[in-house]
Amino acid sequence: MKRVVSVSLGSPRRDFAAEIETKVCRLSVRRIGTGGDIKQAAGLLKSFDGNVDALGLGGVNFALRAGNKSYTLWDGIRLASLVQKTPLVDGGGIKDTVERELIPFIQSQAGWPRRGQTVLVVSALDRYGLAAALEKAGCRLIIGDALFALGLPAPFYSLSSFRAAACLTLPVLGRLPIGWLYPVGASQEAIVPRFERFYRKADVIAGDFHFLRRHLPGDLSGKNIITSTLTPEDVQELKKRGVQWLAAAGPSFHGRSLGANMLEAAIVAIMGKGTETRPEHYPELFRQVGWEPRLERLD
Repeated sequence: MKRVVSVSLGSPRRDFAAEIETKVCRLSVRRIGTGGDIKQAAGLLKSFDGNVDALGLGGVNFALRAGNKSYTLWDGIRLASLVQKTPLVDGGGIKDTVERELIPFIQSQAGWPRRGQTVLVVSALDRYGLAAALEKAGCRLIIGDALFALGLPAPFYSLSSFRAAACLTLPVLGRLPIGWLYPVGASQEAIVPRFERFYRKADVIAGDFHFLRRHLPGDLSGKNIITSTLTPEDVQELKKRGVQWLAAAGPSFHGRSLGANMLEAAIVAIMGKGTETRPEHYPELFRQVGWEPRLERLD
């Protein structure tokens, strides 16, 4: 049995524990939310360090990426520095590889996203690989980082213009408390409809579930969603709003789609301590353990 723990700055209401059987081994996975309390997250990381096979950090990344450039998130780095013995990951490797491959998979299985379709990417910095794959597929992007992270009605419509803005702002924004940039704790629970015109323009809505959920409109009829970190209740919430298709990079475990940090921690744990595992290996490792993307029709 391999033990994997995700320590998250998110709401403890989304906590869970489960045992998962793979083709390679059995996994014990547990998610612990701290409600945005960084000190509690720090204590948990230190207590699990050396006592589990892999750790995931949720609710904050080590860095954000725009093109070939990476921008440090200092809250994430400070938490990472507390872990000395156990491998610690933030899900970035999954986002850059497995999620990038998700687009051609969906196209082959469901026929979308199609060239010319409009995709609202709620945060390209969080999932640049996914945004790049959508642009490569010929989709028209609405890049919502300024909308969903900063609350500013200033979308970008190409990755090139977005990269230029990120280069100017991220060295400063990366030093802000993570709660200023990303919904943590109780802010993950409330839905305050906003920016409805951008949701309405989109054929597909893609990215972190907490970002896209925080301003969900009441009607998403016919929309397709690409996301992660879903509970069964989240799926019902999307279904009642009329979402047509739902896709996630990892499989469904008892109706739940794991966050990227937990999926990456699970792969690292399966491979074992001392094994060199690079993100580019993750798609093949997913196939080896028998994990396929989640793709289901909700209407």
